[in-house]
Order: sequence, then C-alpha cells, then structure tokens
Amino acid sequence: MPAPDVAALLAQLERSEPDIAEPARVAVEWLAGGEALETISQFDVCEFLWYTLPIKVPGDQATIARALGKLLRLAGMERYAALCDSPATARILLTYAREGEEAGTSAYHRELESTGVLPPDVAELSWSSIMGPEELGAHVACAAALELAIVAGEPVDREELTRRWLTAPRTELGGDCWLHRVHGERLNRWVLGRGTARRELAQPFEVRLHAPIEAPAEPHLEPLRWLLDLARTGVRLTERLNVGRAVAAEAAGRFGWAARTGLRTGAVGTGSGTEPRAVRGEADVPAMTELRRIAVHDLGALRRSGRRLVLTTTGRNLLDDPAALWEAAAATLLVPAPGEHDFEISIRESALMILVDGDAVPDGDLRDRVAEVVNGEGWRSADGGRVTGVDLSHPLARLRHRLDALGLAADPPSGPAAPTRAPGSAAGPATEPAAPGPVTGSADGPSAGSVAGDGREPSGPARDAYVWRLTGTGRRAALAALRAQALRPRQYAGLG
Repeated sequence: MPAPDVAALLAQLERSEPDIAEPARVAVEWLAGGEALETISQFDVCEFLWYTLPIKVPGDQATIARALGKLLRLAGMERYAALCDSPATARILLTYAREGEEAGTSAYHRELESTGVLPPDVAELSWSSIMGPEELGAHVACAAALELAIVAGEPVDREELTRRWLTAPRTELGGDCWLHRVHGERLNRWVLGRGTARRELAQPFEVRLHAPIEAPAEPHLEPLRWLLDLARTGVRLTERLNVGRAVAAEAAGRFGWAARTGLRTGAVGTGSGTEPRAVRGEADVPAMTELRRIAVHDLGALRRSGRRLVLTTTGRNLLDDPAALWEAAAATLLVPAPGEHDFEISIRESALMILVDGDAVPDGDLRDRVAEVVNGEGWRSADGGRVTGVDLSHPLARLRHRLDALGLAADPPSGPAAPTRAPGSAAGPATEPAAPGPVTGSADGPSAGSVAGDGREPSGPARDAYVWRLTGTGRRAALAALRAQALRPRQYAGLG
C-alpha cells in the first residue's frame, strides 16, 4: 500500500498536535523535496537528520527531528521514525552544537557507516564527495539495495552487493549499468574542463578513454619489474640511503639511461676531456631516483628496512598480477608529488594528450602548446602574468623522468636528450628536485607558483635540446593514465 499523501499527513498533524505541524512541514520538504514519502530511504533519513538538519535548516533542530518522527509514524514508517528519536540523533545534534561542524560531520560519518547502508568504495569505483546526477542516482540506488538486504535479514557483503549493483545491466537504465553511467559522467566532466584550448585538446579523448586501456602483449614496464624482482633479496643502500653505484650503473646501461644523460657505465673515470663520465651513483641517474619513488611512495611495492630496499606484500602481488601492475604503474604518470597542486597535474595531463599519438615533439614546441592550455584554464605565474615555458620546467622534468623510469620514452629521431648534469660535475646524493612555490589564487586567476632559476625562457638550440616521443607502450600508458585521471572521484578540498 502506498504511503499516505504528505499534505493529508500534515493536516492530520495540524489537528492533533498543531505546535509541531510547521516543524514537520519544514522537515519533510527538506527530506522528500516534494516527492512521495515511499521514495525515501534510510540513507536519506540519516543524511537529513545527521547532516542537513544541523548544517542547513534553521530553527530548533531537536523539535524539527521530533516533529518529523511524529509525521513518519503517522505514515506507518516506524523504522525511520525511530531514527528521529534515537540516542544517535540526539548525540550527533549535540556534537554539532557544542563542538562545531567538523566534529559533528565526523560523528555523522561514523554513525552512518555503522548503519551498513552506506555504499563502500570498491575496486571498480571510489565514490565522490561531490556527485553529479548519475553518480548520485547510483549511490542512492546502492544504498537502497543495501537497506533492503539488511531488512530482509540476509547476510550482507557490502562490497560484493555494491559491486553487483554497479555492474549488473538494469532495465530502468535501458540495459546499461550504473558503473558505465558514472564513468560516462566523469569523463564528460573531465573533457569539458576549463578553457577553450583545454576542451579542444581533450574532446577526442571522451570516446578513446571510454573502455579500459589493456596492457600490451609485448614485454613492458621492464625497469619496474627489474627493480621489484631485485628487491626480492633486498637492494643495498649507501650511507646516504641511495641505491648503490653498481645497481645504478647496471640500470643506466640496461635501460639506456646512460646514453640519454651522456654518461658511461664502466669503471669510474675522471670525465676529463671528451670522455663520458662514468655513473658514480644514483644521483647521476634521475630515472633511477624516479623509479625508486614510484615503487616506494606511489605503489607501496618497496619499503626501506635499515639500509636495504625490500619487496612488500603489495609488491609481490603486483609482480604476480601483470594487469594490476600495468594499471597501477601507468596511473603514476599523473600522481601528484607531495606539495603539488592542480597546476602541475594540468601541465603533465596536457603534455600526455599532446604526445599520445606518437609524434616527436621538440621541447620548446611542447612548452608552447602546454602553456596555451594552462593559460586558457586561467592559471597565472607567481607575478600575476601569463604562464610561460619556464613555469613548466619542474612538472615537465618530472614527467620526463617518469617516462624514462618506466621505459615509456622512445629515442627521438634527432638523437638523445641533452645531459641533465654537466659532465664532470660533482655527484651529490639523490634529492627531490626543487619544487615550485605554493599555488595560490582562485579559479579566475590561480598562480602557477615560482620556479627555481633565473626566470628566463630558454631560446635557440637549447630550447629544443630534448625531443619528446613515446614508445607504443608509452602511448598506451599515457591513455591509461589519462583515463585514471578522468575517472578519479571528485572531492572537496582537504578530503582524500
């Protein structure tokens, strides 16, 4: 039997308890938004009582909660009415009043999690805190499915039920599934972005990124596999906790990093005259440092134990699951480093979109095209002016080292890149490159931050000393990284 009409319930309440009729009307308007009461779920009631009511609804909150309970009992919705009168509701409202919004919101999340009706994150989808209409519909539908299973007294595996609900074809969606709907919505939002140049660059990728990017059949990610396999027995570190010279030299020779940096991998020499200087340690091989960062910090595949790098359980699992290793490693091309902001990610994201079709692009040309995109998005340099190529130096250097570290950069037709360290210079410990200054400003004019150096744009031959080009595997990895970036959950600032 359908729930009684809201207007009829309010009229009945007006006759029996006129002092709470108006608070009940306010509550049900916020809760149901004009829809029939049978459309609401336990999740809706909890969200109203524990979040919307204390933050957004003016008036005596305890009275409004009590009035809503009366109205729901008149409608025969006893389970929901009990939530209005519950100790949990009283406790959460008191927390908001005494300790503020942050403490109240934390109490709300804890209590909502304990109800069992909150859809959990699953491997296929991490929920956003800022949801579009499709994702909100999927979330509400999953919450209702969890509630029905709990009320029916079934053993509930929340992750399995949520995964099944997201991936099963649904009649009400014309045979589509909720997961496809959410992915399509996130892709579209990502493509639209900000700025005409960004939208024009991203538009073709809405179709290209719709399906997962499968790992190539041929061997790939060889440097990462080599390092993880080496760590099965431990990788010895120096006193400065860098990878030792022998390992750095082997990697530089095995993966072509020595040729790219103008070094040789034989015995240590002086580097005098025109003789290439030998690799003296990790500091000479930026790709080695970046590979270690990827394995340790981004993937959690290695950890330091004393003066050794050792393989973690996660690392062993990745080595045993090539598909998982591919997906996780490709995504690291756009993982933010500590202290990085959307500005740096936008730079690398734009660069990958430009490079993904395999053309060789001189460094100066890439900087010009990326600068056009980020300026169109509204980013500004630290002095308030337009972003120039020099503002892109740090993010693009990090991308270049990551592509080298994962074996995704092809040797350009014009020859190897210019050395990253002058021949014969001192080799210090491997350190994090100098980070740009803090990003500040609003969506109308954020700041790109400052960049180490004299602030002048490279010109002439030096400007194009490096030529960017991806391998076939690199192009697939770029697409996989862009897809992961496009499908990431949207979160409020400060939330993970």
